[in-house]
Amino acid sequence: MNFAGKVVLITGASSGIGAQAAIKFAQHGALLSITGRKLENLEKVASECKGEKPLIVNGDITNETDTKRIFDETIKKYGKLDVLVNCAGIIETGTIENTSLEQYDRVMNMNMRSIYHLTMLAVPYLIKSQGNVVNVSSVNGVRSFPGVLAYNLSKACVDQFTRCTALELAAKNVRVNSVNPGVTVTNLHKRGGMDETAYAKFLEHSKSTHPIGRPGTVDELANAILFLASDQASFITGISLPVDGGRHATCLR
Repeated sequence: MNFAGKVVLITGASSGIGAQAAIKFAQHGALLSITGRKLENLEKVASECKGEKPLIVNGDITNETDTKRIFDETIKKYGKLDVLVNCAGIIETGTIENTSLEQYDRVMNMNMRSIYHLTMLAVPYLIKSQGNVVNVSSVNGVRSFPGVLAYNLSKACVDQFTRCTALELAAKNVRVNSVNPGVTVTNLHKRGGMDETAYAKFLEHSKSTHPIGRPGTVDELANAILFLASDQASFITGISLPVDGGRHATCLR
């Protein structure tokens, strides 16, 4: 895969899947704009990227002003955009009995509204470059799991957004796809409230909930993102690609 001269904007690049995707894109020659809420982490990721140093734009994409600034600084630096990777996301626990509207809004604003806003800003430039979008969704977008209701809803929205925008932009040669991770070893769940003991049990349990017998790695997810963003996927649009060790195909028994 060759991204030489291609400008790639990645949200949620300060850790986890987004960070690894940035490192991988850099290995293949991409010009990067990376954003996240933790500047120190972004600087660490940038130091691990080969080639030209990435543009670092610190900000909170649930803040409309920050999102516009992130995008404007990317265009000011590079003058174009070829790939948008919407990777930023959060998870919070809760059911219909105890998920507050505040929680719902917080999860939806990060996991869906920010994607809507940034994609809307990016589309005119992606049309010019014949570029593409890769959204990071979840197996929770295609299968139902109790206990993380707002998260499930947000990821189902991401998948529908992916399909709708793919159809709207196909005639303009802009592709839109999503990857749908299963449990992946990142700090997502710990940020969502799990302590070390609970997280260790969660990963152990994942060996039985994923047919391949283990959780995924950020490298495996990054590989899928790069594939969908590359010319090797030139006839693929509107898909939600499970990268989940087969979890999407399972059922209770």
